[in-house]
Amino acid sequence: MAAATVTTSLPQFNGLRPKVSSNVQSLAAVQPMRRKSQGALGARCDFIGSPTNLIMVTTTSLMLFAGRFGLAPSANRKATAGLKLEIRDSGLQTGDPAGFTLADTLACGTVGHIIGVGVVLGLKNIGAL
Repeated sequence: MAAATVTTSLPQFNGLRPKVSSNVQSLAAVQPMRRKSQGALGARCDFIGSPTNLIMVTTTSLMLFAGRFGLAPSANRKATAGLKLEIRDSGLQTGDPAGFTLADTLACGTVGHIIGVGVVLGLKNIGAL
């Protein structure tokens, strides 16, 4: 008998929405959450020249440029303790005259995206975007 009263006082769900029944007597009513605003994490499909898109393209391009032309460490150029770049043979095959490999492209693109996301979130936080 006590188990039947406990199960009727728990909210019942059909999918993701709660069933509203008249026989449920609870102190706290279960209300579905309503979306208030899009916030900083909302995805918008703006045009290609949007400020967010320009920031991401610029930071990724600058990082790829730095890796390709020897301004950043790569598979064939390691950084020493004094932050000097030394040429070494990594054993990776490349057709690029500067020795820029696929691993370098992926690494520099990833770092460029990380920098771009930091810039976008920082500018959104101060209200400039």
